[in-house]
Amino acid sequence: MYSVGHSGINILYVVNALLEIYLWIVIIRALLSWVRPNPYNPVVRFISQLVDPITDRISRLIPTRIGMVNIAPLILILIIILFQRVLLKVLSSAGVGI
Repeated sequence: MYSVGHSGINILYVVNALLEIYLWIVIIRALLSWVRPNPYNPVVRFISQLVDPITDRISRLIPTRIGMVNIAPLILILIIILFQRVLLKVLSSAGVGI
């Protein structure tokens, strides 16, 4: 039974790390939208493919345009941070600190 609980905690660590990486990818995508990089660049395309489907869904659910500014990436960042906080609470209730 210890190994099952321990593996569950390891999964939460991995999920938290993946959320942290995704958070930075969203931030990079937001910064890239300011400078208009080459859309045919493979790195730019990869980042866009990771972030744009989720920000598009957020934009469909909530009006995210304020003038010329799209706040969908900011909303996504806040959702990721909130989800990470929930994970931290689960880990701390399990008696594990990050």
